[in-house]
Amino acid sequence: QVQLVESGGGLVQAGGSLRLSCAASQRTLSRYTVGWFRQGPGKEREFVAVRRWSTASTAYADAVKGRFTISRDNAKNTVYLQVNSLKPEDTAVYYCAATTRATMSFDYWGQGTQVTVSA
Repeated sequence: QVQLVESGGGLVQAGGSLRLSCAASQRTLSRYTVGWFRQGPGKEREFVAVRRWSTASTAYADAVKGRFTISRDNAKNTVYLQVNSLKPEDTAVYYCAATTRATMSFDYWGQGTQVTVSA
């Protein structure tokens, strides 16, 4: 079992940037596919980005493509989500999740970190 803790959220003006972190304990993340998701006010949770452990390939939701970047630091057992050019519609609780499955079915979730973007 892996425990995930997100951090790095906050209040930022439109156009600003943040780096969200997803730190893992009890297991190394190097053999997990890690994804980022978000849930905005009154909205369902949606996919944001994923990095597969087997191929190191990444994928992004269309809404964030070109602005967000997912990366991994194995030495720190942490996955990051660099979020740039933030828009008010990016306001949400951001969650990281991990899985060893080949499918996008995530077994482990963090508690989330709030990102609020002001106009």
